[in-house]
Amino acid sequence: MRPLLIIGVLLIAFGIVSLGYEGFTYVSREKVAEVGPFEINANRQRTIWFSPLAGVIALAAGAGLILAGTRRSTA
Repeated sequence: MRPLLIIGVLLIAFGIVSLGYEGFTYVSREKVAEVGPFEINANRQRTIWFSPLAGVIALAAGAGLILAGTRRSTA
């Protein structure tokens, strides 16, 4: 497979995933206070959002790369 086709397929997959999900959430542990030998930690919930515009751009770029890759290989 040509590199343009592989990158195009990956961009299309990313575009579909980013349009299907709004984002993902994870939990991080942060040190809140430290008093002598004692430590106080807190679990904080963080969210990373995916922009729908980025998904549309990734889909369009992936389709363009696939078209460019197929035209280049047949010429």
